[in-house]
Amino acid sequence: MFLPPEDDPRSQTSPVGERETLVDYLHAYRLTLELKCAGLDPDGLACRSVPPSDLSLLGLVRHMADVERHWFRKVLAGEDVPWLFRTDDDRDGAFSGALPHAAVVAQAWARWRGEVAFAEQFVAEAADLEIAGVIPGEEDGGVTLREVLVHMIEEYARHCGHADLIRERVDGKVGQ
Repeated sequence: MFLPPEDDPRSQTSPVGERETLVDYLHAYRLTLELKCAGLDPDGLACRSVPPSDLSLLGLVRHMADVERHWFRKVLAGEDVPWLFRTDDDRDGAFSGALPHAAVVAQAWARWRGEVAFAEQFVAEAADLEIAGVIPGEEDGGVTLREVLVHMIEEYARHCGHADLIRERVDGKVGQ
């Protein structure tokens, strides 16, 4: 699964400045999630390979679509939008609904890519890292773009570690 450096889509350059560094790290982790899923069919993507957990690569893609949506649309942009996959009845809907069907896979990638595109545009248009949003339901709910970017890097880093283990159990591939 290791790619030669010239084929790796992640940046091989050093960003300059805080904003560029945060954006570069987040972009690299997003690409890493895609790399962890590359080449698998719907059965492989939906495989829950670490029992008793319901984690799957497809579930992680769906979960990250909801996470992107929450932080960038709901919190920072202040949009009143519903979750994509989780519901009041099933908070783990991103994982429980990750079924091995081509349409489910296509929908997950389309929604994740849509949320990533929104987030990238939001960050690109933000005046600075100090702009703040409000976390719904929290008394001290203010959070800055800087904090959200750091949180997203942490969120992807954690889940890319999960993805590495899941992928290894699915077909033995490691790395990236």
